[in-house]
Amino acid sequence: MIRFIDLFCGLGGFRIALKKQECVFSCDNDKSVSDVYLNNFNENPFSDIQSIHERNIPKHDILCAGFPCQPFSIAGKRKGFDDSRGTLFFDILRIINYHKPKAFILENVKGLVNHDNGNTFKIITESLSKSLNGVFINSSIENLGYNVFYKVLNSKDYGIPQNRERIFIVGFKNNCSFEFPEKESSSIHLKDILDINLPDNTVSETENFNILKNLEKHKKREDIINNDYSLAYEIRKSKCTFRWDGISPCLTAKMGTGGNNIPVLIKNMRRLSVKECMRIQGFPDSYLIPEGKQNSYKQIGNSVSIPLVKKITDNIIKQL
Repeated sequence: MIRFIDLFCGLGGFRIALKKQECVFSCDNDKSVSDVYLNNFNENPFSDIQSIHERNIPKHDILCAGFPCQPFSIAGKRKGFDDSRGTLFFDILRIINYHKPKAFILENVKGLVNHDNGNTFKIITESLSKSLNGVFINSSIENLGYNVFYKVLNSKDYGIPQNRERIFIVGFKNNCSFEFPEKESSSIHLKDILDINLPDNTVSETENFNILKNLEKHKKREDIINNDYSLAYEIRKSKCTFRWDGISPCLTAKMGTGGNNIPVLIKNMRRLSVKECMRIQGFPDSYLIPEGKQNSYKQIGNSVSIPLVKKITDNIIKQL
């Protein structure tokens, strides 16, 4: 059985994707998310990774880390390594350097690639690797000697009804040729996971007005309204994004900062429920999380698309 650690574990998306393997360590410094993790996995994650010496982390085969994305996201201030959350990458480095796991998988926002004109991504990849996507790196930066592969993948290309672009960085201690999963036709749409007649969580009159006003700009207004699975996202007066293709906009941590950021099912003029958002991320209905809580929406937005992570980790395990 493969042993793995779950850094910045959040709701445990990596753990669910690797459920047939053994998780030997988890950590997250968000108390509210740790409580949810405890309820679902009967394990209380360690809190501050910066205060944990690497020798106190169990030996493992795979290191998993969806490290904080806010310092690199276009939705934030993009301070990168000048943000304390951005420097957490170096804790990943010290743990990999000490334990030298057979493989690792890191996940972050697409914006990591071009942050600071690509310099941030260059530091990250060159610190980890002797080769990148099969090409040897001639760098002056001391590296950990891993063979690293990276790719920006969109959840909607892997049977997940969400337009979510994320970069995945996979590394192997030994030489190998790794392939990310091939794109596939979407087999799940919003109609398959939404509770169409859910009565609560309706939008306010002001939000309703803003949606209809923005819809006037679209020639297919009636088609949008009459489509049971059309969504509006960010329903502020000045901004309203629509999708009517059976795919959800990207779920983000900002869903936890106020109702305006939670996707709205236009047919019923209501926000998506916590359970519906969990389904969009690939969590099972048996997962326990408070319904209707702002923190729950934030935690979902910070999570990973489980079905996609499972496809990637399955390929990693085949290599091992």
